[in-house]
Amino acid sequence: MCIVLFALNAHPDHPLVMAANRDEFLDRPTEQAGPWPGAPDVIAGRDKKDNGTWMGVTKTGRVAVLTNFRDPASVRRDAPSRGALARDYLLGDDPPRAYLERLAARAGDYNSFNLLVGGPSGLFWFSDRGPGIVEVPPGVHGLSNALLDTPWPKVVRGKAALSRLLADGKPVQEQDLFRILSDPREAPDHELPSTGVPLLFERALSAVLVTCPGYATRSSTILLAGPDNRLVYEEHVRHPLTPGQPLPKSPALFTFTVKPGP
Repeated sequence: MCIVLFALNAHPDHPLVMAANRDEFLDRPTEQAGPWPGAPDVIAGRDKKDNGTWMGVTKTGRVAVLTNFRDPASVRRDAPSRGALARDYLLGDDPPRAYLERLAARAGDYNSFNLLVGGPSGLFWFSDRGPGIVEVPPGVHGLSNALLDTPWPKVVRGKAALSRLLADGKPVQEQDLFRILSDPREAPDHELPSTGVPLLFERALSAVLVTCPGYATRSSTILLAGPDNRLVYEEHVRHPLTPGQPLPKSPALFTFTVKPGP
């Protein structure tokens, strides 16, 4: 997941609104979001290379979102997959802070990351590059491949768009969130961060919707918590899940009432 825009307790009808794009190499095989075999309460996409995930939800209301921290000079090829960090939260039953406390002790085993865990009633953020475990305050937030709310152009633009959408207090429509995720505009060079990738790539990555040869926004996902514990989780796949295969015939759409956890 390379950008997630979210609003926590910032709308009268929606305690949590989330819109996220997953940017990834096009040759990495993936499964469309859906219930997981052996864990039907988990709804998430799956990275078929390492069996992790970048974003998911459970029918008991657990939410996990992962982004990589962009620092190519520090990447270790032998590090374990970061997708396990989101996966293990979804499959477990630890409260979010307790889960992150256990993770913090071994965070250095992984390449750098951001992890959001929690649910519609609250979220916690942790990064091995950050200040520790942070309870996310109410409001509109954005997370890309730096720390939470770092003002990269795509984060600033996306947060502004989400804030405008929520401003009138009307019920949020799924198509409006997907519209925010479909913004292909690149930032001017003077606004670009310097993260150690070539300039042409830095320009392409500055868009909310990324399009590069061999690398792009693979899928867009929204999570919308509404009244009476209703939750909508919808994923639109933008590129084939496996190279050479057709796109899925329809989006993955799940609507359910959150049930009490264990």
